[in-house]
Amino acid sequence: MTFQAEHFGVAASDADTLKEWYLRVFEAKVLRKLNDTPPAWLLELAGGFWIEIYTAESKIAPQANRVAGWRHLALRVESIDAGREHLAAKGVAFEEAIKPAGGGGKVLFFSDPEGNLFHLIERPSGWRARGF
Repeated sequence: MTFQAEHFGVAASDADTLKEWYLRVFEAKVLRKLNDTPPAWLLELAGGFWIEIYTAESKIAPQANRVAGWRHLALRVESIDAGREHLAAKGVAFEEAIKPAGGGGKVLFFSDPEGNLFHLIERPSGWRARGF
């Protein structure tokens, strides 16, 4: 059996506004509007990964670093400096500096308007996870 990631779901207090942010910042494209009321969207990032955005029914407090559950979505880039410049030009704010990444490379965290955490990750040329 082979498992392949298709999409990541994001519940939003304002699905339409968050969709527009993903279109502008990540240059995503709309694959399909899934629902009219409440709105839901299926978007595709340039690398082929899909993000589903749908309307949240409630809101929880922001997650701390080690709270159980999903924490972030990592986006691999060839150059973290170029990625930062590209996103900063689209209005993304970075509250922390670039840091060393676990296992090698560099990492830079940022959030979307709903507080969902992302990070850019740059790995050394030829990098592979240990043990593989």
